[in-house]
Amino acid sequence: MSEDKKYGIRITLTQENPMRAEHLLGPDWESFRWYVSAAERDEALTDVNRHMPNYRQGDRQAQIAEKVDR
Repeated sequence: MSEDKKYGIRITLTQENPMRAEHLLGPDWESFRWYVSAAERDEALTDVNRHMPNYRQGDRQAQIAEKVDR
């Protein structure tokens, strides 16, 4: 991972997400995506948080995405 990527997005699962089960991803699962600039990160965060076209009407996002910095 490049040290010049200082702006990140931390992705975790919502409490009710079935993927939190121990035999799947587990309750402590998290993922990070890193970016060179805050603007690039903010644009990606908007994309991550948008309503996915393949979700059904009324479905909710099953992940939480938040800004982080190194």
